[in-house]
Amino acid sequence: MERPLLVYTTFPDVDTGLAIGESLVRDGLIACINVLPGMRSIYAWKGAVERGEEAVGILKTRTGLRDRVHEALKDRHPYETPVIFFIEPAGADAATLGWLLAETAGC
Repeated sequence: MERPLLVYTTFPDVDTGLAIGESLVRDGLIACINVLPGMRSIYAWKGAVERGEEAVGILKTRTGLRDRVHEALKDRHPYETPVIFFIEPAGADAATLGWLLAETAGC
């Protein structure tokens, strides 16, 4: 049985996150994206400590689309090495899961 899958990533700004997210929704790969602005990051990159402002993206899809979402997100993402984490919730509200499966059923 298909299970819900959350995908966590970051974007350089809200507009980039919304544009990529909308394309994934239109392609039926995800049912929804939440883009949260105003995240400040400190991270190690190529031997240096960097600081930056980003936007968090939380994508909602199903486990059966993991590989396709991963590929599409990497293809469209502006970062050389985007952070992409797959988070499998222990469960979901039945109505939420039904909506998620219905919105991604075409893929």
